[in-house]
Amino acid sequence: MNFQSLFDFLTELQNNNNKEWMDANRKWYRSLRNDFILWLDDLDLVMAELHEDYYPTPGKNGINRINNNLMFHPNKPTYKDHFGAGLDKAPKSADFYIEIGVKQCLLAGGFWRPEPKILRSIREGIDYNGEELQEILDKPSFKKRFGGLYEDEKLTNAPKGFTNDHPHIHLLRNKTFGVECQLDRKEVFQPDFKEKIKLAYLEMLPFRQYLNNAASV
Repeated sequence: MNFQSLFDFLTELQNNNNKEWMDANRKWYRSLRNDFILWLDDLDLVMAELHEDYYPTPGKNGINRINNNLMFHPNKPTYKDHFGAGLDKAPKSADFYIEIGVKQCLLAGGFWRPEPKILRSIREGIDYNGEELQEILDKPSFKKRFGGLYEDEKLTNAPKGFTNDHPHIHLLRNKTFGVECQLDRKEVFQPDFKEKIKLAYLEMLPFRQYLNNAASV
C-alpha cells in the first residue's frame, strides 16, 4: 500500500472537496481504494490468527464510504478526509476500526452511540458486572494505550431504571462505549505498522468482548 500517495490524494481532496475534482481524479481514487482493500485483506488474514472467534472481514466489506452522509449532516464537506475500515465486524457487534487520514490516524473500537436496544443491554451488563469492565479500563497497559472511554455526550442523570447512587453510574451515563489511540503519521510508514495494529487489537480485545457479550443478551 502506497500510503504516501494516499496522504497526497486526501490532501488534494480536502483542498478541492467537490464532485468535479473527484470525477476528474476518479482513477487515482479507485486505484488507492483497491490497494487499501488489498492491504485490509492481508491484515484481515493476520488478525484472524489472533483468536478463534475472529469474524473474517474482507477489505471490500470493511472499508467505509468516502462520501459523508449529507442527509443527516448537511454542513459536512462532500468527502471525508480519511480512509476508514472496520475489521472483526460481526453484525451488531463492536468492531475494530482503522482510520488513516490527513488530520489524524487512529485505531479504535467499541460502540459509538449504539441503537437503544444495544445500549440498554450494555447498561444491564454493567449493572450485573460492572466490576469486570472497570478492571479492563483500569489495567495499566490498557490505560497507557487508550486512556479511558472515548469522551462523548453523557446523560446528566441516571438512565431510566437506574439510580444516581449506582456504584457504576459514571459508566452507565455514557452513550458511547468506545476507546481509541492516536497514531503519529510516521508510524503508518514503519515496517512494523501491522505489528502495532495487532498489539492494539489484542489489548482492546477484552473490552470489545465484554461489550459484545453484554450486547448479545
